[in-house]
Amino acid sequence: MKPHLLLIDALNLIRRIYAVDANQKHHSDEQMLKASCARVAHACKKLLASSNATHTIAVFDGDRSWRYHYYPEYKHSRAPMPATLRDALVLFKQAIEETGIVVFEPINDEADDIIATLANKAANNAISNTIVSTDKGFLPMLGEHISVYDYFKKQYLDSSSITERFGVPQSRLIDFWALAGDKTNDIPGIKGIGTKSAQQLVNNYPSFAQALADETLSAGIRNKLKDNMQMYVISKQLVSLRTDIQLGFSLKQLRLN
Repeated sequence: MKPHLLLIDALNLIRRIYAVDANQKHHSDEQMLKASCARVAHACKKLLASSNATHTIAVFDGDRSWRYHYYPEYKHSRAPMPATLRDALVLFKQAIEETGIVVFEPINDEADDIIATLANKAANNAISNTIVSTDKGFLPMLGEHISVYDYFKKQYLDSSSITERFGVPQSRLIDFWALAGDKTNDIPGIKGIGTKSAQQLVNNYPSFAQALADETLSAGIRNKLKDNMQMYVISKQLVSLRTDIQLGFSLKQLRLN
């Protein structure tokens, strides 16, 4: 059997399932959490079966990643994790581990960067891998050896669905987000450049520099690009996943028993 690496964005999966269960009627939080843990474990088993994975890992977020230090406003408006869920994360980790999946929680790094590093490392060795997440930040990684699967919609994402959703090619997503920003993560982008303007710039110019150099571009847009170049650079760094995290373990250690 050819190796296949399954990469699960653990909190992305857990929070979506927990949000549904938390709105159901239960006699107690304990019963609700027990049901939610069972559903997470069931999801993991289904993913293992459907992906034919030979290696797998579920990655949690570390404490505060480099992005919070690089840009203090990063995710500042996001609501905190519900205390009931936060205090029960150990139960969810145990539920995942009982399915045979390795659980990894870095000290500081975000799960996205860990997963991106693992996916890139596997792809560079011609090992196919599937990222399980609804996080759009993984979409730029799609390629010959890297797939992204939405467990809740039960579908693999592809370049055509990305273009339809964002109005730009998959290869230019990072430039698009750096221009338009990302409100869900409090990434600023360029002030005054909205979604439509960002789409036009990305689709009409191969690079930021070429857009800035075009004297036929409207003066208003050019001035916004020129005056906010630093925020473009900052935003581009924030939306780019790292693939160089020092992991401290190898792919061999992720083999399913």
